[in-house]
Amino acid sequence: MYKFLTIVIRIAIAIPAMITVWLISYFLFDLSFLSSSGVSLIGAALTYGILSGAIYFRSLKKNQLTMKEYRYIRKQLTEAKHKIRRMHKTLLSIRQMSFFKEMFDLLRSIRKIYQVTKKEPRRFYQGNQFYFSHLDSAVELTEKYAFLYSQPKKSSEMEQVLDETRAAIKDIKTAIENDLYHILSDDIEELNFEVDYTKYTTNPKKERLDFDGQQK
Repeated sequence: MYKFLTIVIRIAIAIPAMITVWLISYFLFDLSFLSSSGVSLIGAALTYGILSGAIYFRSLKKNQLTMKEYRYIRKQLTEAKHKIRRMHKTLLSIRQMSFFKEMFDLLRSIRKIYQVTKKEPRRFYQGNQFYFSHLDSAVELTEKYAFLYSQPKKSSEMEQVLDETRAAIKDIKTAIENDLYHILSDDIEELNFEVDYTKYTTNPKKERLDFDGQQK
């Protein structure tokens, strides 16, 4: 959504700039219609490019990242996006309703981590374990499970492997939920502080009595 809005803003500024350049070129500098149109298009492209660069460097500054770090994180996010698509495709192929909710919750946590990191790339470093270990494990386990589950006839050995895979998926789901909690830990602490501060400012006497009571 943010990316779409920045594109709309750039276009909204570039179009008036293009019209202004065309008017100046045609009426003030007395250029031909085609020449003025060409100059105005160049002006619009330059305006769009300058705005894109400004937004890009503003994002780097906001997230306290270097260009090298930002490109690296974007590359990792692109790879993660492909893995999430694979997992979504796998999820749709599983018809076992009793286990579908477990898989759906796992995919929802994965998507949430991806969305948070995409919006704030700096958080990528808080999710290292997710991007370099847990996500790969989740994709491999779900694909393995879907493949075995789709077999028309299952031996007792296959049933045992399916049970073990289900247990492993539950474990990785818990690990990924912990990854999400870790990535959001700063927000949780900040929210707790805001709640405590609001309670203190709206009812200071009660808070002070509680505090004094704890001290005693």
